[in-house]
Amino acid sequence: MNKRDYLHDAATIMECITKGAFLTVKAGEQLNTMTIGWATLGYIWQRPVFMIAVRDSRHTFTLLEQTDNYTVSIPVGDNYKDAITFCGTKSGREIDKFAKCALATKAAQRVQSPIVDIPAIHYECTIIHKSAMDPHCMANSLEKLYPKKDYHTLYFGEIVACYETA
Repeated sequence: MNKRDYLHDAATIMECITKGAFLTVKAGEQLNTMTIGWATLGYIWQRPVFMIAVRDSRHTFTLLEQTDNYTVSIPVGDNYKDAITFCGTKSGREIDKFAKCALATKAAQRVQSPIVDIPAIHYECTIIHKSAMDPHCMANSLEKLYPKKDYHTLYFGEIVACYETA
């Protein structure tokens, strides 16, 4: 499958996300990126939506609560495995992940949060709904994913731009 197919094949995009993608958020002068591996891409409320899940213990959660947008950069290829691992295990509260991983940002086309300037499929999203998970509504089989009871908040972002960079 060639790179262009990634823009059109949701199954391929979801498979790539399970390997890790960069969720980037800018709120005021604060900027952070983190690794996501869980997400949903679809169509709801008559809009294309990219839903992300962020635990309230994460620095990115704090930023998301202060803004109305985010970007997701899904690397094309395996060149960013180390950065994906690092950004998924370190907090932006204590460290500049961009500097440590030699990652640059680039202005997004339609939202305030930038994209990670790498060969990737980029989604720019404006938050149209958010919902904190209610553990009482979860299937028992999901409880094992939350041993610390640090549940996710689901952010539904309307996709306002999607493109590939080389």
